[in-house]
Amino acid sequence: MKNFLIAKSRRLRSTPYTSRIEEQGVTAYTIYNHMLLPAAFGSIENSYHHLKEHVQIWDVAAERQVEISGKDSAKLVQLMTCRDLSKSKDGRCYYCPIIDDNAGLINDPVVLRLNENKWWISIADTDVILFAKGLAIGNNFDVEIKEPNVDIFAVQGPKSFKLMEKVFGEKITKLKFFGFDYFDFGGAKHLIAQSGWSKQGGYEIYVENTEAGLKLYDHLFEIGREFNVKPGCPNLIERIESGLLSHGNDMDNGDNPYECGFDKYINIDNDINFLGKEKLKEIKLQGIKKKLMGVKLDIDNISITGSLDLTDQDSNVIGELRSACYSPHFKKVIGIAMMKKSHWDIDQDLKVKINGDICSGKVCDLPFI
Repeated sequence: MKNFLIAKSRRLRSTPYTSRIEEQGVTAYTIYNHMLLPAAFGSIENSYHHLKEHVQIWDVAAERQVEISGKDSAKLVQLMTCRDLSKSKDGRCYYCPIIDDNAGLINDPVVLRLNENKWWISIADTDVILFAKGLAIGNNFDVEIKEPNVDIFAVQGPKSFKLMEKVFGEKITKLKFFGFDYFDFGGAKHLIAQSGWSKQGGYEIYVENTEAGLKLYDHLFEIGREFNVKPGCPNLIERIESGLLSHGNDMDNGDNPYECGFDKYINIDNDINFLGKEKLKEIKLQGIKKKLMGVKLDIDNISITGSLDLTDQDSNVIGELRSACYSPHFKKVIGIAMMKKSHWDIDQDLKVKINGDICSGKVCDLPFI
């Protein structure tokens, strides 16, 4: 598949870090939330190996925040998600599937509770802010909803912990997974969470003061040389191997949380109020007929846009391949697929047509590693 340039315009926002990452050698972008998101710095496979051994700094400012504040803010956030937030605490992050009245997934953000009356919804690629405003107006909630000027960059990889300790001291080592706190650098405070879109560990820095954030960004590269720090971005290979789902790729509004394996984030047996609750009860009672699973294909290269039909030996469609990549670990192509119930058993055979060629494969569990 050919690569094409992205035509920049007012509708397509750059980030505070764009000029830096272009100097650092970014070779590809994708678009999230109408904003540039780096997609490659040269070889994705080389970056994959580096991420698993060292530390990378990612421009993920495209991960925008929807800020909801006011006396009814907790009611509105709860109305949007099937996860019970009634016992949520300040200083914690919560993975929260957001669904509509038909239980279709709108997004799967991380929600940060700043305090009882102020929340950030850290979103993937959809206009959640419009959904939130519609619900607030329809329910006459006393809230303010806006997109604050927050530009995240992430520090990811096994050496991220040592690098961040060198900058922020022992305090940051006490931060637990999906916890956040404020840390000082150069006289400015930054909200930092132990989180990120990789399974290698690390942090996300929520920059509210752009000038101070850029100084921290540069400083981390400067002192991170001893840890072999490099620029990076969410890595397709590492994501798929780890079973990290991508909204808009692996799941969309035509899928419900049960089909995506989000059972532990669904609370329908208590008195919390959220949109789509009755529909989820109905789905649970009837049972699902498809779900996300892994597949392994007996080929060593793939590049797809959209999705591909998976078939059985008689050419009956049994699933849909939604994300795929070559895995250096398995020495073959692996992918995330929505499989029909008839093919939920591990090691069942399947076929897929790619560029006119029929390829064989098998069904497997997620995550791969």
